[in-house]
Amino acid sequence: MAEIIFRSKMDAKRFYDHLLKCLRYNSNNQDILHFEDRHIVKILESKTGHEEVKRAFYEFIIKIKRDDWFIAILQEQYFFEDPEEQQLIMEIIYSVLEGQREELAVLIKANGEEAKIRDAVEEIFQDHVSFSFDSFLKFRLRPYLKMLESYVEIAIDEYKMEQEYQMFIQTLRDFLAGREPKMDTLHLLFDEEITFFDEQFEEIKRGDLVRMIDRKLLFNHPVYVDSASIAPLLSIAPKTILLYTKNPEEPLIRTIKNIFEERVLIKSFKGLRHIKEWIHKENSANENGA
Repeated sequence: MAEIIFRSKMDAKRFYDHLLKCLRYNSNNQDILHFEDRHIVKILESKTGHEEVKRAFYEFIIKIKRDDWFIAILQEQYFFEDPEEQQLIMEIIYSVLEGQREELAVLIKANGEEAKIRDAVEEIFQDHVSFSFDSFLKFRLRPYLKMLESYVEIAIDEYKMEQEYQMFIQTLRDFLAGREPKMDTLHLLFDEEITFFDEQFEEIKRGDLVRMIDRKLLFNHPVYVDSASIAPLLSIAPKTILLYTKNPEEPLIRTIKNIFEERVLIKSFKGLRHIKEWIHKENSANENGA
């Protein structure tokens, strides 16, 4: 028999419900008892599988309580009270934990804390004991809770960077909205370097691009605006940008798409070869004509 005492009435109820679900029992089963007035869940041994109970307890910690702890850290240590902000940061945390953000995952060391939780659960259930869930957390899971704090810290930094990026994008959209287009269609070739072509597929030389740049743009956004690509594009403000690339998910290309939105048309690798061949033929024809 095991008896788990909770400080929180809600935690006791949630563990009880989770245990019933894991063991596929209904609330009338007498092998698992919930004493609501004392916040106790008691597990009898008649039919209840010992390993299944331990597994359910482990899952309760890492699946149900972990979200509680993340929210508590956000509120109590970083003062994020807005549920929407909390949710956005939580999404970043889980995208890191699920391996979707490799650049952030490297910041989280694989320190085997979850294996330690399994060991702690195994140890606490070895004897037929009564124990306090909150004492279990305090004395056995403190390193795990510290690890969760590090996850939150990394996610908050990323969240703030994303917020700054969105503000930057919106500022440049506002700048673009007030400009008269200097060109209807611009061809932009992403290969080993970025090359600009006008509507007649004539290459726009670097010196000409520099002369087109609106100096107010660089003065107001000296750090964020790339003078080789973003600044000329914003200054020309073309109605349509045909962008030829091998990798449409490249960060700079994503930024251009975010700023210019529906003005950008992405061309595939086939389009990249095509434009090179077309330009070569045009140049050859012009030389022969001369």
